[in-house]
Amino acid sequence: MSELKNKPAHNKGFWGLLDLSNALSSFVAIATGLVVGFFVLLISNPADAAVGFTTLLTSGVSDLKNMGQVLYFATPIIMTGLAVAFAGKTGLFNIGASGQFIVGAYCAILVGVRCSFLPGIILCPAAILAAIIAGALWGALPGLLKAWRNVNEVISCIMMNYIGMYLVNYLIILTVYDQRRNITRAVATHANIPTWGLEHIFKLGNSPSSANGGIFIAIIAAAMMYIILEKTVFGYELKACGFNKNAAEYAGINSKRGIIMAMAVSGALAGLGGALLYLSGAGKGIDVVDTLAMEGFNGIPVALLALNNPLGVIFSGLFIAYLTVGGFRMQLYNYAPQAVDMIVAIIIYFSAAALLIKGFIQKIGKNKKIRAKGDA
Repeated sequence: MSELKNKPAHNKGFWGLLDLSNALSSFVAIATGLVVGFFVLLISNPADAAVGFTTLLTSGVSDLKNMGQVLYFATPIIMTGLAVAFAGKTGLFNIGASGQFIVGAYCAILVGVRCSFLPGIILCPAAILAAIIAGALWGALPGLLKAWRNVNEVISCIMMNYIGMYLVNYLIILTVYDQRRNITRAVATHANIPTWGLEHIFKLGNSPSSANGGIFIAIIAAAMMYIILEKTVFGYELKACGFNKNAAEYAGINSKRGIIMAMAVSGALAGLGGALLYLSGAGKGIDVVDTLAMEGFNGIPVALLALNNPLGVIFSGLFIAYLTVGGFRMQLYNYAPQAVDMIVAIIIYFSAAALLIKGFIQKIGKNKKIRAKGDA
């Protein structure tokens, strides 16, 4: 009974899910990073620094359409953030979310274009499922190399990113190429994810935003990942395999299967992100260019800022998307789009610093307790 009474209050309810101390460190990192970011703007363009920074902080809520755009931009990076966070929770670093994302996106578009004869109630789920399977397979390959040959997943994931990019470009030209625009052909209208009424809410006059039901799918995916990792035996085994392979095997857990499954699930999440972006109904297609999908790399700061907490990824993804919308408006004041990327990078650095400080404080606290017990 005494142990239950002594449990800290933040372990209960919603804040217990997010871990209050970790959330606080992220908030401190964001605030500090924004302050430093303002000084960066001040140095680059002193005359417009104040109005540019204000635009960055307010554009995302300046009207309902911009709020909808925040949801639109947040959807794919929440999914790639979940991909990185899920792997991170199992002791792996999935830097291959870009390749998994684009392979999943291609498969979703392929089904959406070539299977347009199917009714929407089948076509849209089929396209999403194709993206999930493709992403899972693309993620499982580095997992196989890690499990059976102990190949560092960072190296194999980087190679898979480039293989995925070039393979998708090749397959697009063979299957769903729009030669006039150098992108993929538009998917059938009924292949797109339903907007579920969001176009009537998030709009400016008669101009709707690109918000759609994908944001709800992303939130549900985050909740499912939290439950799997924290509330199931499967999640416990995955974390055990990633953190200490030998200890997991000693406990009777198949570590090879665990590593492969962790990377497969991570890849499936990134692949789903690709489907949610390119089936959003915004008319977006995959450009046939030799450039890696940035959505996969944007998932890394989203996961880091959330400290790999699946529920925290929702909020960090919305925050990064919020800054993205503000960044577009900042261009009116002669600021390059890369200014936002710089501010996000500064926030991530301060987030890492906050973790170091937190660990240092915890270490001092433990040393004091040990000394107190020794004196007693």
